[in-house]
Amino acid sequence: MTPSRLDTPARPARVMFRRKLIGAMVAAMLAGQAQAADLLAITRDALDNNSELASARATANSVEEGRSVERADLLPQVNASGEVAYNHIFESQSQAGFSGTNGDDSYASYGLNLQATQALYDAVNSREVGVAERRIDQQTYVQASTEQQVLIDTASAYFDILRAYEILEARQAQERAIGRQLEQAQEQFDVGLIAITEVEEARASFDQSRADRIAAESDLQVAFESLERLTGKRYDSIERLQEDLPISLPEPASRDAWIDMALESNPEVLAEQAGVEVAREEVSVARAGHLPQVNAFANYAYSDSDNDAVTNYDSNSQVGISASVPIYVGGRTSASIRQSTYSLEASQYDFESQRREAILQVRSLYTQVSNDVSTVAARKQAIVSNQSALDATRAGYEVGTRNIVDVLNAEQSLYDAIADHADARYDYVVDLLSLRRQAGLLDENAIAEVNGYLVGEGQVNFTLPEQGGTYEAATDIGERPQLQQ
Repeated sequence: MTPSRLDTPARPARVMFRRKLIGAMVAAMLAGQAQAADLLAITRDALDNNSELASARATANSVEEGRSVERADLLPQVNASGEVAYNHIFESQSQAGFSGTNGDDSYASYGLNLQATQALYDAVNSREVGVAERRIDQQTYVQASTEQQVLIDTASAYFDILRAYEILEARQAQERAIGRQLEQAQEQFDVGLIAITEVEEARASFDQSRADRIAAESDLQVAFESLERLTGKRYDSIERLQEDLPISLPEPASRDAWIDMALESNPEVLAEQAGVEVAREEVSVARAGHLPQVNAFANYAYSDSDNDAVTNYDSNSQVGISASVPIYVGGRTSASIRQSTYSLEASQYDFESQRREAILQVRSLYTQVSNDVSTVAARKQAIVSNQSALDATRAGYEVGTRNIVDVLNAEQSLYDAIADHADARYDYVVDLLSLRRQAGLLDENAIAEVNGYLVGEGQVNFTLPEQGGTYEAATDIGERPQLQQ
């Protein structure tokens, strides 16, 4: 027989090495492995190592120190200054007390000054402390928002790995099944039972299934890298989601109740609300520019020199109260009031915009979760229906009432249904967590609740590639069959 285009020569060593590297990523399976990391452990890694969250924490510390900076202006201020000078006097005529033979005299002088002040009434600085405190409140909500975003990003990345892995399993099974169908078609063609067109139809379906499997491997690699970016760590294996995950409507089963929770607890909404308070305090700071400042002060001054003509030293001290009233500063204060008032107005609009966005997101996610419940059930039933359709089509093919294209289409539909069911399950989990995120209720307890539905059996395993290698699928499923025509 003449070799077909499906025949392949012996693989060179570099191709075999590539296939071994494919084993570095997907998993192969099963017991005897180190204990897999679960969602809760990985989430804690993210909270400890995530760079965005670390930046938010550092920013919060910086903002908190701003209060101490502003408060310092209201506390006692003590300053000391001193000077030592060399003096050289040129004389045009003789003067009493100077006997320089060259018409000049030189001497050193010394001075010391101590000054202490205490603000008795300073409306500007007092209200700037209020601004700093409101900024701390705002940054607390910003940090909470960042923390919740890290939680949902980590959970999404975790379940994206599991989603990609289950889809890859479906594509591998599809490739195996269509590969067997192609082998059978080739055998039937070899004995003259079918035409070459049916072999080519099977070959085309096999090539497509192979491409689908390769794409699924790529999706798994990307998902794994995304999780590493969030946590800064690689994981040998992670736990899978149990098959009997309860799929139910969110509790409370009322969209309005979730909206109310979001308006009370959503950290972005609360941060914008705190921003309004910051802007309101800044208006009061600007208005305080019209008010007087009253300070208590105490001064002590001492001066001396080594001039022979001067035998005394000077020393004096003062204690008193000073007051200043701004009368006209070029219109600066009025302009500052107008500027801060416009900023307050803008912050109020920002708050309203964020409030509406939170309402929209909660409504959309609640609807999506509700639809996910129905979708998961429908996708599960679709697997049963497509399996029955495939069995019937195969039976029809065996008795001659169906052709191979019908069988291949039924195979494709079955494995598409399996992949769609995996998609639907993980959409439900991620959408439910996203709903809690928008309601401001996503925390470690919520993650721990979902973590309870993970199982260590059949875990997804990962190993690191060799230097310079790439991640690829671990299994060797899907080799093109060595067929002849």
